[in-house]
Amino acid sequence: MNNPIYPVIWQDDRVILIDQTLLPENYTVVPISGAKEMAVAIKTMIVRGAPAIGVAAAYGMYLGAREITTSDREQFLKELETIATMLRQTRPTAVNLFWAISRMLDTAQNTPGSVAEIRDTLLITAQAIQADDLKTCQLIGDHGLAALPMKPEKLNILTHCNAGALATAGYGTALGVVRSAWTAGRLARVYADETRPRLQGAKLTTWECVQEGIPVTLITDNMAAHCMQRGMIDAVVVGADRIAANGDAANKIGTYSVALVAKAHNVPFFVAAPLSTVDFAIATGAEIPIEERDPQEVSQVGSTVICPSGVEFYNPAFDVTPAALITAIVTEYGAVTPQELKELEGKGK
Repeated sequence: MNNPIYPVIWQDDRVILIDQTLLPENYTVVPISGAKEMAVAIKTMIVRGAPAIGVAAAYGMYLGAREITTSDREQFLKELETIATMLRQTRPTAVNLFWAISRMLDTAQNTPGSVAEIRDTLLITAQAIQADDLKTCQLIGDHGLAALPMKPEKLNILTHCNAGALATAGYGTALGVVRSAWTAGRLARVYADETRPRLQGAKLTTWECVQEGIPVTLITDNMAAHCMQRGMIDAVVVGADRIAANGDAANKIGTYSVALVAKAHNVPFFVAAPLSTVDFAIATGAEIPIEERDPQEVSQVGSTVICPSGVEFYNPAFDVTPAALITAIVTEYGAVTPQELKELEGKGK
């Protein structure tokens, strides 16, 4: 196995990000020294995946705090809120972004002492968020392994988009389950949907699997139904960017289609995500804001334009899978049905 994959690293008094827009062709890192740079990195998907966005935003809050020049506590907190607003506006669907920013703001408000002491505590908190996410994903992997079907002995698992090390602090949610299954000898193969329009499955999930020697087969998004019909898929495991209190789950566009097909073929469908992804403040998925992205992502693949001029575009980045289609939601506290999710509210706080 190659070295672990860490998409966000605190090093030499700055943040180092793997530029995920350039994978798999080029492995390049981007140094981030300021809050505005971090906002751009999140918006342009240099860093992506809900938990990784949360970690990056936490460091973005510290970098912004470091840029505030006042020594007056109240003015400092006011300017920190402005930085929080800027970071919140980068990706509206991923709730981990808002959770991490809120935790950083609460830390600043509740830390006694000088502005310098608040800054020091903010860095410690960002590092704690990162370390906690890594432990959380390892627990999700183990709980997900326990929830997988017992037969066959070695499973073919389908996943959509990338919910792996690149999308977290370094282990993965959906791919965390895959990693745990691989380590336990229960994985035969990963089937990765390509995930149009940005191709995160093709570019990122397959890259992670190849790095670790995990058998992986890439399929186009419209092959998932065919594969299930032929009995090639034993379970589906996906991540989530936000989960409503009733268990409706927002994930990368196309996930809902996979869930419908899985239901039709009696293939268990699992959502793997940290509890911080659950937004207990919203009752159903209808309340989850859906980000719409640049139409250019649809009109071309790389630099190649694939449609005539004059065409109109619709490019939602996420869809919502209804709770009724979800077999279980796997968090660091175990695998629960969507109906049982409410019982986890308040844990980990």
